[in-house]
Amino acid sequence: QAQLVESGGGLVQPGGSLRLSCVASGFTFDYYAIAWFRQAPGKEREGVSCSSVSDGRIYYADSVKGRFTISRDSAKNTVYLQMNSLKPEDTAVYYCAADPRLFICGPALGTSRYDYWGQGTQVTVSS
Repeated sequence: QAQLVESGGGLVQPGGSLRLSCVASGFTFDYYAIAWFRQAPGKEREGVSCSSVSDGRIYYADSVKGRFTISRDSAKNTVYLQMNSLKPEDTAVYYCAADPRLFICGPALGTSRYDYWGQGTQVTVSS
């Protein structure tokens, strides 16, 4: 029973910061690529960031480069997304996902099919 659970979303002012967490269970965490996606109402799903610890792959969408950082604590089976300098256009439901195909972590993230998904956490950036 594979499971991913996101937390850490909320309401923040423009320029503020949030740290999202994704706790995984039921699979071998370090052998999977882990990704963050987001989707706002009326918009297509966007791939935000991904990492694969076993081969060192890491990717950020152009829209978040320099502002967001993905990291992993393998001992806690947890992936984080540190979100700084938040903008109103970052408002969305954020999802984490996992897949054993490490090569899917890259520029095609937005159209990649991942095996396991979390329930999502709402991030709202507004004054």
